[in-house]
Amino acid sequence: MGRSHKNLQERIEKTKEVLKEDLNTVRAGRANPALLDKVDVDYYGTPTPLKNITNISVPDPKSLLITPFDPSSLGDIERAINAANIGITPTNDGKNIRLVIPALTEERRIELTKLTKKMGEEAKVAVRNLRREANEAVKKEEKNGEISEDDRDDELEKIQKTTDEATKAIDEIIKAKDAEIMEV
Repeated sequence: MGRSHKNLQERIEKTKEVLKEDLNTVRAGRANPALLDKVDVDYYGTPTPLKNITNISVPDPKSLLITPFDPSSLGDIERAINAANIGITPTNDGKNIRLVIPALTEERRIELTKLTKKMGEEAKVAVRNLRREANEAVKKEEKNGEISEDDRDDELEKIQKTTDEATKAIDEIIKAKDAEIMEV
């Protein structure tokens, strides 16, 4: 396996991981702590990820319970959740913040599946860009006499196969997320 192909595989894996992380922030009908991954709290003047200063639990499939390590930060946490526009109003009981995940309307579900498809397309574009870079690198290696014409052809074939597999994997990731969104 050539350098370009190995590098391509590593970068494709990273692209798929980023897609999965981004999809986790898309709210399906059930409680998922990853929904809060992109929420930063102004904690003593420093933007801090919510998960670093709280314990986030799932007491039931429809709610999240956020317990701050520092009870004095409760108000800041509530403000940060409201500012994050996740579409859920937090309930503050003085000790914890509870988020009740509302059921999604059919219209909202369809909207979310359009969003996930767009995210999938962006990931595929990223993969195609990585393929182009890998192909260029292989062609350059051949031009510089580092590899033979046959080796170049083998590498280009491997790169295409890896790209096809990545595209298929991205489709599967999106399909799974859409099934989760459409689940009533």
